[in-house]
Amino acid sequence: MSLAAMPIRRFFLALALLLAGAGAAAQSPLQAAGPNPSDATFRAVAASMGTDAGIDYRYGPAATDTLHGLPTWPKRPDQSYSPVSVRLPNGGDRSCVPPNCGTWSIGGPLTMGSGDFSSSIINIAYVPDEKPAASFYAKRYFGVASLQQIGIAHNAVAVKPEPSWTVYNGPAHDNGSNDESIERYASTEPDKEFNWKPAGIDLDRPVAIGKCYGRGGWCTNSLAVFASGWIASVGSNTARNKMVMKLPADMVPTAITVTNSGEFALVSVMNTRTLTAQVAVFALADGCEGCPPNDESKWYGNWGNHRRVYYGLPGLGNFVAGKYIGAVDLPPSLRLPTEISASTGHASGDYEHERNFWNDNIENEANRIRYRDDPWLTEAIARTGMAVVISKSERRAAFIDLRPLFDFYRRSYFTSSRSQFDAIMANRGDGADQWPYTFEREASQRPRVIKVMDLPQPPTAVRMSLAAPFRAFIATQEGALRVFDLGTRYLDQVGTQVGQPGDIVPRFNVKVGRNPTSIAYVRDHGWESGSRLFKPARPEQFMIVASRVDRSIQWVEFDRGFNQARIFKTLQDSRIQDPIAVEDAANHGTESYVVTVADYNARTVRNYLYGPIILWTYDGNSACKKPVGCSLLNNGAFEYGGDFELPGRPFQMGGSNIN
Repeated sequence: MSLAAMPIRRFFLALALLLAGAGAAAQSPLQAAGPNPSDATFRAVAASMGTDAGIDYRYGPAATDTLHGLPTWPKRPDQSYSPVSVRLPNGGDRSCVPPNCGTWSIGGPLTMGSGDFSSSIINIAYVPDEKPAASFYAKRYFGVASLQQIGIAHNAVAVKPEPSWTVYNGPAHDNGSNDESIERYASTEPDKEFNWKPAGIDLDRPVAIGKCYGRGGWCTNSLAVFASGWIASVGSNTARNKMVMKLPADMVPTAITVTNSGEFALVSVMNTRTLTAQVAVFALADGCEGCPPNDESKWYGNWGNHRRVYYGLPGLGNFVAGKYIGAVDLPPSLRLPTEISASTGHASGDYEHERNFWNDNIENEANRIRYRDDPWLTEAIARTGMAVVISKSERRAAFIDLRPLFDFYRRSYFTSSRSQFDAIMANRGDGADQWPYTFEREASQRPRVIKVMDLPQPPTAVRMSLAAPFRAFIATQEGALRVFDLGTRYLDQVGTQVGQPGDIVPRFNVKVGRNPTSIAYVRDHGWESGSRLFKPARPEQFMIVASRVDRSIQWVEFDRGFNQARIFKTLQDSRIQDPIAVEDAANHGTESYVVTVADYNARTVRNYLYGPIILWTYDGNSACKKPVGCSLLNNGAFEYGGDFELPGRPFQMGGSNIN
């Protein structure tokens, strides 16, 4: 069979082998990747992104041995919301058509009114099957699905991952396995709802999903990056602005991260022209739902968003625009980047000193001065940041200082004269000399690599702390979570001290399961209560680690100074075959503890409850009424929430509370 006649996934694997040369028969170039990769190996790794082989290269081995004696956590029966829809005229405040009304399993009995409706949506990247099973209906799957992670309505709680009833288009279409935004990007048909022109964008083979986590409740959308170089915003029912960006030619993405309040996206890439690695930087801007970025006269104060397109400022995560502004060269010792994480170190509470950008808009000169001088409001804008890039085969981590980038934007918006501010706003556009300026136009803003560290074992996951004390967490394949102290100066939001490479040092290791491939943040757990499960510790003192070989999900608890840690909780279940990623569910007025597991080789996402559900914003007639709520079945440590099968293998996720 010729290369041209092969299915696309087999084509890329064959290409990788051809590029490896005569020695490929003995060992594939992906297996041969090591501390000093050859140019052939570089090309082969780049060609594998978005394929099963690329996932295996980035995340190491799955479990091969049989684990005996694992528990099978119990599950409650799923019940339909459709009786509510049937009883209410035209569906009432749940305007669905049975049987597409979703399910619930905790609480009840159902009430006519929805009550304090909220839902959390999870965006999932998966490697789509070349030929999905007959039970899947669509002609094509793009490898990105968006599911309801948890939903609260009508005095009941849904904890099964499933398509949201608000956007579900039925089993005859795709059964929820294609995110509707991704379908629209790839479509050649006009989209009147979002004024979206036919694009026909090539979104084959997703490589990664990234999102911001540092603004509580307001990091709504994820960014999905594809092997073709396209980056697409992925949202849900009430936050689904259409926005796409494109990497420059010759850049193959390997991972993506977004800074704490959606200011910038950072994409680790392999440049197939220069055969070097880089971090591509995009300035982001968000706005009101459905608002056209090129006609700001139609904008409105939706959730308190900005009044205009302000690239690089903190926002609410419903992206309307993004621009590639340049790349940071990684050192020759790190050519095969596999993961990236970034943080401003700016706490959620600091960002939320400003909760309504629409009212406190910086078109008003008095407000613009307040953002610069007011001791309270100035805390709403981050001054600095840091990113960490890891390379699995090269066993290295590179630390990147983002202070030049954040400082340049802060000065441009808030310390410039009024005439300078008006000039940059009038000169926004895609050109290098238009705002936001590229690195070539304004070199002072370019982030810089400040340190490269060798690691004793292959790193498989990385996360940065969202707030002080400043730490980087790097998981390595043998089963360790390595904690690095970043010092106090690089992420100092108040002072003017300059960090030094010597500030970044390894602090201690935590023993976790073998081949830990995902590190997740613990999310907010209810407005009124804080967290019943974690007290007296705060949710910020926990990280969740998924370990592929041991088939385990572990909650790691740190002391307040992040100087030592212990395993707080460990989830194993006989259903879980290959847990490659984990994501905690964000909450609204309900206190709940639901975690989603991407079960890679099982082609399934699974939900588990690990704490009680308390409906703090419902009245005393609720079965899960405050302050006790609904405990887990049999008072166990965990409870199974349900699962959703995909036409492919899920490997990364990002979720948020959408309402």
